[in-house]
Amino acid sequence: MPFSLLWFFVLWLVIVVPVLISVAYFTLVERKILGSIQRRRGPNVIGFFGLLQPLSDGFKLLVKEILLPSSSNKILFIIAPAITFILSLMN
Repeated sequence: MPFSLLWFFVLWLVIVVPVLISVAYFTLVERKILGSIQRRRGPNVIGFFGLLQPLSDGFKLLVKEILLPSSSNKILFIIAPAITFILSLMN
């Protein structure tokens, strides 16, 4: 049983990680095209021709400070986005 669970997670990572990376670079291409349509430079700050921009955007998203409103239910405030995401994936 533990081997099958480990195999499931490895298989999940083999599928999910390339999809996430490809979506990040499709977003970069979209931002580059929109930048050229609007006659601006587009994302070209990080790396050669901006190729590391999706990685820096992801890193910035991970290290952002989490703000919790003082008058909110903290558990519900943290769990609600996860519940919404899980329900949106159930089809």
